[in-house]
Amino acid sequence: MKNKIIPIFVPHQGCPNDCVFCDQVKITGVSTDVTGEDVDRIIKEYLETMDDDSNKEVAFFGGSFTAIDLDKQIELLSVAKKYKDMGKIQDIRLSTRPDCISDEILTIHKKYSTSIIELGVQSMDSEVLKLSNRGHDSECVYKSSKLIRDYGFKLGLQLMTGLPGDDESKSINTAREFIKIHPDIVRIYPTLTIRDSELERMYNDGRYKPQTLDEAIDIVKKLIVMFESNEIQVIRVGLQATDELSGGSIVDGPFHPAFGEMVESRMIRDYIELFLKENGYLNTADENQTKKDSRKYMQRSRKKVVITTKNSNVSKVVGNKKSNKTFFDLRGINLVTKVHNNFGYDKDKVDFISISVDDISKSVDREEFLHTLTKIYDEASVI
Repeated sequence: MKNKIIPIFVPHQGCPNDCVFCDQVKITGVSTDVTGEDVDRIIKEYLETMDDDSNKEVAFFGGSFTAIDLDKQIELLSVAKKYKDMGKIQDIRLSTRPDCISDEILTIHKKYSTSIIELGVQSMDSEVLKLSNRGHDSECVYKSSKLIRDYGFKLGLQLMTGLPGDDESKSINTAREFIKIHPDIVRIYPTLTIRDSELERMYNDGRYKPQTLDEAIDIVKKLIVMFESNEIQVIRVGLQATDELSGGSIVDGPFHPAFGEMVESRMIRDYIELFLKENGYLNTADENQTKKDSRKYMQRSRKKVVITTKNSNVSKVVGNKKSNKTFFDLRGINLVTKVHNNFGYDKDKVDFISISVDDISKSVDREEFLHTLTKIYDEASVI
């Protein structure tokens, strides 16, 4: 059953302090206070466009929902609960801070049928938390996560890469700590430098250097493999494009509207590259070629490699602006895609991609794909 989200943005309400990276108006694209009437109107509008057989979820995004005035929480929740009681929506989700969880808060949310609580953790590293002005420590994350679970809510954790003081090893360690907590879902967001945030001032002063797009992709692909290999669902990678973000609010940082697909595409490229290396179709000389040699490599006879996958994966195999195809072109490989729409329909054992070259062929499901990538990244002494 498809999951359909009805987003309700409650920007920056309730936050006890300002994190250096935050400007919720620009991140969410919303600047006004939300009322119960607004929630009712938004839910009605979305329900008119949704299929009856989809799983519908009201999600309160932005700010720290459990830190806003209790009367306001109840005002907003009571509207969502009304639709849940009528069977028109199935879940109520919210996001908040780890230090804004208590028995009192969770008792209220149990009463008003909240289903999923996501914590904006961002990092489990004490230095990163301090430099980002998060206002809480990692111990708070463990305690609030346990409390959420004890009350029977589904738990989500959010991680940010590239925060002040962060590096790949710290992001990897944060992922390891997340895995110990074992949330139901995870979101991963590369840090963006947003105009009018404290991070912009740090950036202008030379105190902060953002990740490049390639650096963010290289780290996030490893985090996804770690989480999915431990049966933790990654439900979002990268901030969703809004008019504000697309309209010049980003000063610097690894933003791309298709960031999640670019990460998945890099994972597929890594897998194909390993397969071709192991079977002798890539050598050191080919790997050292640069774009200035591309004309020579395009003109020579290239080895045809056929990648069969379902239609929704074709763009990921080819890569953004054909980046994967070009990558292999420069290494003497003609990457050809073939659609097989039976892939992905058997939930017990599904083929993810199939690779064929000469008389060699191999098909892998998602689980084996992730297992192989884990070995690749382990050998790089990363995870």
